[in-house]
Amino acid sequence: MDSNSTANNNFLVIDQGNTLTKLALFVNNNIIWLRSFTTFGEPEAKAVLRETSDLKGAIISSVSNAPEKITSLLDSLEWIILDHTTPVPVINKYTTPETLGKDRLAAVVSASQMFPGKDILVIDAGTAITYDFINKDKEYIGGSISPGLNLRFKALNTFTVRLPLYEASENDILTGSNTYESISSGVIRGALFEMDGFITEYKNKYNGLITILTGGDASYFDKKLKSNIFASENLVLNGLKLILQYNLEK
Repeated sequence: MDSNSTANNNFLVIDQGNTLTKLALFVNNNIIWLRSFTTFGEPEAKAVLRETSDLKGAIISSVSNAPEKITSLLDSLEWIILDHTTPVPVINKYTTPETLGKDRLAAVVSASQMFPGKDILVIDAGTAITYDFINKDKEYIGGSISPGLNLRFKALNTFTVRLPLYEASENDILTGSNTYESISSGVIRGALFEMDGFITEYKNKYNGLITILTGGDASYFDKKLKSNIFASENLVLNGLKLILQYNLEK
């Protein structure tokens, strides 16, 4: 991309996850529109193009091994496809960067920009629940991965003979009086206690730790966690936009 690319601050960001493809249009650092698709094909691509005139940069983060399938649908745009070789505005100390989830990297980039000079734990409650730590020197160290809520519900149903498949709800149940309530309590409160445990361990090690919660299932936890947290709905999308800007300015 040429040196004049940043003269216009209109950016398209695509985050292709395990269940949804999210597209966001940023103008002057603000999200103007946000779309989510369970499938993203030619009709959806044409609709996006109608709403994204005068773009100067675009980035895609994909769990797929073939993100070019999406970029080919939007071939009028100039792209960065995020991978482990893409320059980022943090120091990535993960020992296997080629295996690191791109959403995890984007999240800590955004977190570091939000709270410069702070040790930060990012919790992303999605298909998986990820815990990622970036220190005050902008060094991404790594983290943890555990099953998300839906995976836990599905595991109980798949690997037992009689337990039915349920979905997460907002019921705040401690002691279940029936099978539904018992499973709901075990899954949701189990994940909640896990989060509180991780936060406590990091706080014991890093004084002044900031915790940020994001992800599609964040609403099940943000009001119930014992520790003070910052909820950030579009943390990953903002991180992708920051990575795009960083590369345009290089």
